[in-house]
Amino acid sequence: MPLPGKPAALDLFVSHRSALVTYARSIIGSSGQAEDLVQEAWLRFDEASRGRFIEDATGYLYRIVRNLALDSKRRLVRENRVTAAGDYDEAVRVSADAAPNPETVALYKDQYAIVAAALAELPERTRLACEMHRFGGAKLREIAEFLDISVPLAHKLVADGIDHCKQRLGQA
Repeated sequence: MPLPGKPAALDLFVSHRSALVTYARSIIGSSGQAEDLVQEAWLRFDEASRGRFIEDATGYLYRIVRNLALDSKRRLVRENRVTAAGDYDEAVRVSADAAPNPETVALYKDQYAIVAAALAELPERTRLACEMHRFGGAKLREIAEFLDISVPLAHKLVADGIDHCKQRLGQA
């Protein structure tokens, strides 16, 4: 039963919080990261449950925690792979050794100019959505909120922008 003046989603989260932290810790092995993941899970759950009925809300909340924990674990494995052969200085040296040759730099400079021109040809809303997603790393939900549009429309704008750039690059 919800607390007076508080939404049911918050009550659900509060009542399961310590179990969620324990669950996240069992996946990633770190109490601090588990706490952070559970907070992130709450933000996502709260956003998803606003004004909507979620049939198995507890299961959904646990699934969010699990997915975040697994993503975090995968990211940590990737990061460790970069520095596994030695220390940070060695990782920097290896990436510096892999610097592109002048022809590659010239090729990508030309492609960058084509993409910049293609983006300038797009309607402002499409250009913004595409730039936010591809260059800013924004999620479709964030783009939709920023542009005050639906998530499917944000997806369409991003896809249209990318298709236009591909056409200009001759990759369509």
